[in-house]
Amino acid sequence: MAGRIQDRWFKTETNTGGKTVRVKTDRHGSGMRYRARYIGPDGTEKSKSSPDRQKRLAEQWLAQTEADMARGEYIDPRTARTTFRQYAEKWLSTQTTAMTTRESVQSSLRGHAIPYLGPRPLGSFKPEHIRDWLSSLESAVPASSYRRVIYNNVSTVLNAAVDDGHLSKNPCHAQSVRPPAPGTGRIVPWDAERVFAIRAALPERFRATVDVGGGCGLRQGEIFGLSVEAIGFDTGWLHIANQVKVAGGIWCLRRPSGKKSVMSPCRIA
Repeated sequence: MAGRIQDRWFKTETNTGGKTVRVKTDRHGSGMRYRARYIGPDGTEKSKSSPDRQKRLAEQWLAQTEADMARGEYIDPRTARTTFRQYAEKWLSTQTTAMTTRESVQSSLRGHAIPYLGPRPLGSFKPEHIRDWLSSLESAVPASSYRRVIYNNVSTVLNAAVDDGHLSKNPCHAQSVRPPAPGTGRIVPWDAERVFAIRAALPERFRATVDVGGGCGLRQGEIFGLSVEAIGFDTGWLHIANQVKVAGGIWCLRRPSGKKSVMSPCRIA
């Protein structure tokens, strides 16, 4: 890297006697004195200014930049100034996953990450900033399992930022950062007495939802998406090919998770 430091308070001239001398510039005594300059990998000049008596800061900055380039960890100062909010919103706009998945990720990032991490430039991220955010998140979101979902979404965004050259390392991967624990609570199914009590309390037209939910283990969306043709009255099997979901505020039929149909055993009375 061809870098140099310019002293903007003095310039070199040749006097009438042919001798080289240093003379004061029009900037002398005002503003930043030293400007460190180098040509980046993209062919454009980058610079950073330092005050009077701080030439060593400019030298250190140039040396650090050269070392980063040698290690392959160089980050363009302009891209490093992109904030988490700016990058996360752009990242969200480019996702091609299922609409319901995108809405879930958008909700977690916009509700619990962008309000806290949004103003911070990506190039300034350190593990301590993630630790501070996780501490505040703990008081806002009691469920550890959901905090882990939010954390994973933030880490995914920062992984993409590393790939795109906005920062050199993902601070979520630091050893000092502890992700929220996954949910450990065991699901306890209702006993038969409670299931039948719920069924009896429902209007007759809704009681079949309890039959396939409690008897066959279908989820809500799968129950709503179940058609008569999917019920094997002669075999005792259900063919779960669709589920009802809300995408963009619109009710629609979707394939089950993983776009695979599922067979579920069920005793048909």
